[in-house]
Amino acid sequence: MFERAKAIFIKEFKQIFRDPRMRMIIFISPLIQIILFGYAANKDITYVPTAIYDQDNTSESRELLRRFTYSKYFIPEEYVYDDSGQDFALDKGMVNLVIRIDRGFGRNLMANKDANVQLAFDGTDSNTAMIVLGYANTIIGDYQAELLKKKADEAGFTNTVPSVELKDRAWFNGNLVSRNYYLPGVIATIVTMMSLLLTAMAIVKEKEIGTMEQLIVSPLRPLELIIGKLMPFALVALVQILLITILGVLWFHLPLRGNVFFLLFSTCIYLFTTLGIGLFISTISATQQEANMSVFLYYLPTVLLSGFAYPISNMPKIIQFFTLFNPMRYFMVVIRSIFLKGVGIEILWPQLLPLLFIGIVVITLSSLRFRKGLS
Repeated sequence: MFERAKAIFIKEFKQIFRDPRMRMIIFISPLIQIILFGYAANKDITYVPTAIYDQDNTSESRELLRRFTYSKYFIPEEYVYDDSGQDFALDKGMVNLVIRIDRGFGRNLMANKDANVQLAFDGTDSNTAMIVLGYANTIIGDYQAELLKKKADEAGFTNTVPSVELKDRAWFNGNLVSRNYYLPGVIATIVTMMSLLLTAMAIVKEKEIGTMEQLIVSPLRPLELIIGKLMPFALVALVQILLITILGVLWFHLPLRGNVFFLLFSTCIYLFTTLGIGLFISTISATQQEANMSVFLYYLPTVLLSGFAYPISNMPKIIQFFTLFNPMRYFMVVIRSIFLKGVGIEILWPQLLPLLFIGIVVITLSSLRFRKGLS
């Protein structure tokens, strides 16, 4: 049995590496994808085009504006001098924020009165607007705290007014770099796509070129054919995850706090599902084009419901229920925890157990379907 499976295994490896385009897809394409996604999958806001609308033009207003423009977030791109200029800058998308300071700002501060500042945001991208609003509130809050301290010093209340100092600490991702959160998810999506495509396309290719009939009449048993067909793609997927992990660590300085061997072990469990689904797609597809479309039909909802970009806890309850049948949901938690938290099986077994169960069910059903197609 193992000799016959080994023969198919060697044949598949030769077939994979015989085609230069296939070698490019297997080894170069994932590296290009991780580089592109590494720069694109980044929600850190470090450049906010800003318009300045200062009608007061006093030392107090200029000090507040200086705090905005000297930070690493707000870049003054436009200076406007009337309401129409403010509306034009926002409507045309020239800036994301307009800082408007009306006349009397400095005078009110000196007279111990309320001084108003208007921040007009482009709310088209609500997520970016909320992050920018947080930056702006922090800057204004610091400015206000310094003014209050100065007033307290002048009145001689420095030692009599209590204060509360808040110190925050972020675990696992101390600098709150969004790339460190998204890149492990990108690795999971790349491995998923490549293993699905390789499995589905390779078997359908046998049907198109007419060699599947030769395999059927050969002494090969269905199980031997399945093992010989799937094992090369499992090894290729493991090599891919090693390559893109090394690139992510060295190029993007992605922290890898967990055990590499546990990462490979978890990937092997996950590959049960992707290889099984690829095998199933190959049994219901007559051409490579049909298999390709079926892979994408499965892949897109899987990524959307995996928690890669959108938290599952924010989804409706009925959608959260359907995510329980999505293997990528569990693998996404596992790979992010290995990279960022460095935890092991003692913490991640609640994720690995359903992942293993789904994988066994999928690979069994797909194998039965494949055997039926061969008979």
